[in-house]
Amino acid sequence: MLIGIDVGGTFTDGALFSDASVVHSVKHPTDENDLAATLLGVLDELLKHAETKGVRRIVLSTTLVTNLLATGKGERTALLLLPGSGMPFSAYSISPDTYFLKGGIDFRGRQIEPTDKKEIEEALRQIEKTGIERVAVAGKFSNRNDSHEKLVMEMIKDLYPHMDVCISNEIAGRLNFPRRAVTCYYTAMTIRQWNAFADGIEAAVRGRVPGCELHILKADGGTTTLEASRRRPCETVFSGPAASAMGTVALNREPLNCVSVDIGGTTSDVCLLIDGQPLYASKGALIGGHLTHIHSFAVNSVAIGGDSAVYEESGELRVGPMRNGVAACFGGASPAVTDAFNILEDLKLGDIQASRTKLEIVAGRLNLQLEDICRKVADIVTEKLKESIVYMFSQWESEPAYKVWEVVHQRKFVLHHVIGIGAAAPAIVPMLAKKLGVTHILHRYSPVANALGAALARPTLAVEVHVDTQRRAYTASPGGLSGPVEDRNYQMKDARKLAERLLREISGERGLSAYADDARVYLEEQFNVIRGYQQTGKLFDVGIQIAPGFIHEYKGVEQ
Repeated sequence: MLIGIDVGGTFTDGALFSDASVVHSVKHPTDENDLAATLLGVLDELLKHAETKGVRRIVLSTTLVTNLLATGKGERTALLLLPGSGMPFSAYSISPDTYFLKGGIDFRGRQIEPTDKKEIEEALRQIEKTGIERVAVAGKFSNRNDSHEKLVMEMIKDLYPHMDVCISNEIAGRLNFPRRAVTCYYTAMTIRQWNAFADGIEAAVRGRVPGCELHILKADGGTTTLEASRRRPCETVFSGPAASAMGTVALNREPLNCVSVDIGGTTSDVCLLIDGQPLYASKGALIGGHLTHIHSFAVNSVAIGGDSAVYEESGELRVGPMRNGVAACFGGASPAVTDAFNILEDLKLGDIQASRTKLEIVAGRLNLQLEDICRKVADIVTEKLKESIVYMFSQWESEPAYKVWEVVHQRKFVLHHVIGIGAAAPAIVPMLAKKLGVTHILHRYSPVANALGAALARPTLAVEVHVDTQRRAYTASPGGLSGPVEDRNYQMKDARKLAERLLREISGERGLSAYADDARVYLEEQFNVIRGYQQTGKLFDVGIQIAPGFIHEYKGVEQ
């Protein structure tokens, strides 16, 4: 048996899956102030319908890190940058507490400027005076040589052992210094809260289901073990949209070109599927206006949902973006989007008379009939979603996978289907699809598709290796891996074997060995190093990954 739990802004969904069917599902209100209690409440309800010893794996999708970053509730964090030569310092507007240090590494990993220990000590004294206890350290090309980052980290540990410190090469060892610095900064900002949350969840789950695998869903639609997430909590951002995308794919196994629309209580998540697979953001997840090195689906959240408030303001009908609790039909004090669709489509949700009564108050203020205001609300909602989808297509057109599809098929991508996800999808998605001029698809498990997608997602892992035969060394991501290369006759096949070996080793460390055989090479590049008209070495870059998908035993779900 498998359990998936997805924390949404309004509701937390849970699904118990076994033998191609959902055995039981749960939908509970989310307590943003106590996500752990919400998760465990849903888990306890699911376990009532399962044989405890039969639950093999639990996967959680949580908004903790997303909320910390979106609301600015992460602890104040200092950022120490060693940018070397290149862009002016003013180009790095990441943290208000940024300190620039001497020290430079070139793209081959060679030191071109040493660090200044006195300068580092002075920066740390300033940080100590401000009361900051978290520090992120990032150096340009540290993924080729992280000696400067490690020096700063050791000095922090020696001089101020109470401070938490993260270095960028251990968090995201890829090229593009600004994105690596941002990823490290956000990690340092959230790692303490994440680990406190992980401690509580791990203890509670182990007490309920001893020996069960406990995974966290990542932004790329794959899972990682709770233990592995402790070092890289930022990989869990946008796990809600990722759960939505994976749930869509799980319920619709055909290679469709479509848009998935997950109608939540507060927001709606939109994701594009090309040939049945979610489109990825090639530049990484965008958080707080900054691009990161976090693998993520190309998704967009629209501030409209089933609980979006319906009200009158300055003589005009308004819908959202705020939410005043649940819809009136479910006991809310004021009308919401769900109430309008409840009446318009006779959905018979909750107390339909409450929907009618609350909406009539707003209709009276606008001198409208009840049916007229419901139609207007439906039109506003579907138009906002349509505008978002149209806008996203203009953004998606720059994504490599989107362009490749059009080149291969020699035609423009045309949307054919809208797939509805979420409890409110049956009410809203048909009208949205009609407005877009396409067909819609709704599955009987659509209300809990997010939890189902989390339960069925398999682990993912990407390893990138850079080999420099002239320097007789390699570096690899993730984790700041490095080592010697003795063979001067090194070839691409050798670099590929090295990448495969490292992936297997890391998979073993993270408890993901069962999926190492599924890894596929996605990057192979080779360059010659020339000095004085002579070849003096070679550079190899190899990327290999366990791509997102479903666990081995998943063969489909009952229609």
